Amino acid sequence: MTTGQPRVYAADEQVGRMLVEGAFLDQGQLQIALGKARSTGKRLREVLLGDGMVTAETYTTLLSVHLRVPIVDLQQVKIDEQAVKLIPEEVAREHRVLPISVDGDVLRVAMEEPQDVEVINQLSTVSGKRIRPVLPLRGNVVDLIGSHYKLTSKITEAVNRIVVEAEERPEAAAVRAARAEPGLLGGEAVARAPVVRALEMIISQAVKDRASDIHVEPMEEGVRVRYRIDGVLHEAAMLPKGVQGALVSRVKVLAGMDIAERRRPQDGQFSMSVDGKEIDFRVASIETAEGEKVNMRILDKATSVKSLTDLGFQPNARQVFQGLLGNPFGMVVVSGPTGSGKTTTLYAALNAMDSLSRNIMTIEDPVEYKFKGINQIQVNAAAGITFAGGLRATMRLDPDVILVGEIRDQETAHTAIQAALTGHLVLTTVHANDSAGAIVRLIDLGVERFLVTSAVVGSIAQRLVRKVCQYCKTLVEVGADESQAYQREMTETRNHFFEGRGCNMCSRTGYTGRVGVYEVLPINDQVRALISRGALTEEIRAEAIRGGMISMRRDGMMKARDGITTPGEILRNVFSIV
Repeated sequence: MTTGQPRVYAADEQVGRMLVEGAFLDQGQLQIALGKARSTGKRLREVLLGDGMVTAETYTTLLSVHLRVPIVDLQQVKIDEQAVKLIPEEVAREHRVLPISVDGDVLRVAMEEPQDVEVINQLSTVSGKRIRPVLPLRGNVVDLIGSHYKLTSKITEAVNRIVVEAEERPEAAAVRAARAEPGLLGGEAVARAPVVRALEMIISQAVKDRASDIHVEPMEEGVRVRYRIDGVLHEAAMLPKGVQGALVSRVKVLAGMDIAERRRPQDGQFSMSVDGKEIDFRVASIETAEGEKVNMRILDKATSVKSLTDLGFQPNARQVFQGLLGNPFGMVVVSGPTGSGKTTTLYAALNAMDSLSRNIMTIEDPVEYKFKGINQIQVNAAAGITFAGGLRATMRLDPDVILVGEIRDQETAHTAIQAALTGHLVLTTVHANDSAGAIVRLIDLGVERFLVTSAVVGSIAQRLVRKVCQYCKTLVEVGADESQAYQREMTETRNHFFEGRGCNMCSRTGYTGRVGVYEVLPINDQVRALISRGALTEEIRAEAIRGGMISMRRDGMMKARDGITTPGEILRNVFSIV
């Protein structure tokens, strides 16, 4: 049966009657749902769950009873990789099925619609096995398809072909492969150049694994590929040393970099369609003792550009931040180390602004995401466009809001301060440990204290921590260090917190995704007085907390208390904040 074809199974109607008999629905609700299923081509299950009329557990349990099909917990069941190999990924995705285990000539398959005889017959033909369907009680089949259909073996097959070509004609093979036309996972170009297929599979798997970066690292024994997932690096593959030249050259050609230049660092960018989505990649390369290392930053706007409500601010802190953004002029500084989500916060701030009635301009290095209605300028030192120079030029174009990607030097700091003092709202970032330290950092860059107190209206500091997997979270007793750290910060005793046990949904890590930990410091009269008289960071910080600021460490422990993250994550990422 083709997906989307309007059809309601007899089993659907029987489960519907069982729902009415069990008082989960009334007859009128069932008729409305059945009518919607027929008119839209959706299954009754999709309609009922999508409209919140019944829970997935209720529907699945009744369907299991009616069809006499066993239920499996997809979160915890062990997936047999040999079983996965029997059903091609495209077939699994089309029919939303996941092979679970194989025993002789019997293949157990998790199916959302085990009554679909046509799909069962197709799976049997493809696998050469008798299909025994099971119903998934918890866990998402589609998510697990992405987790278990790894491309490692296909990558190895492709790179082995590269090695053979390189041994036959080393230089010609590398250049030919690198310059092949991109034909994502298909086409004659892929057949002619295995490196194209290998690289695109590496990229495809990284996107499926929710990676933010792909590291291609030359080692003595081979080429290591690692993905950064939720802030932590994981090894994805170790490729033969012979693939190094072709693979790096292919990345550099895609990114518009010079493949002949290996001694100096280079930057570039490219776009590629992955699973139907257009994704941007920012590339950097540098020569190491074992050859060129390449890093690809994955810039997926669909998942990375968020609203302020999605970032993780405590309600009061978000309200203060939004108040800062409502200022007609002044400077708002966001601080934190590299990879702490500063750009994401600034982009969320831009998203919250009205770009129709305000002239919003940015100076960035690089421009990571493009916004409709906002004028974005790329730093280009060769063309004379630096942060400071671009900012001066921007001020002549009647801006209301200016985003300066980063303040790195005295010239940029002074220019940004002047912009904030002359009627513009300036959003920018600096590298500092906390919100008070960001103020001191501007002074260290040579900005006079009286200018800082006049121009800066607020300072935000942040970190990113991993979120506990909501599928396998459980209450556990934590170690003494974690409970003591919580007690010091929250002035209450607690030994049990939610942690992820590790399940199929989180690749056994216990975490899925990340959330921000923040502190928002509005510059009030008391803080201005401290800055003016040269107070230390600790004094400014203490005054801010007396004034109601929630520190990053406290914000983190509040999120641990609420089961969003763990005390261990806070100690790992925010431990240095006192």
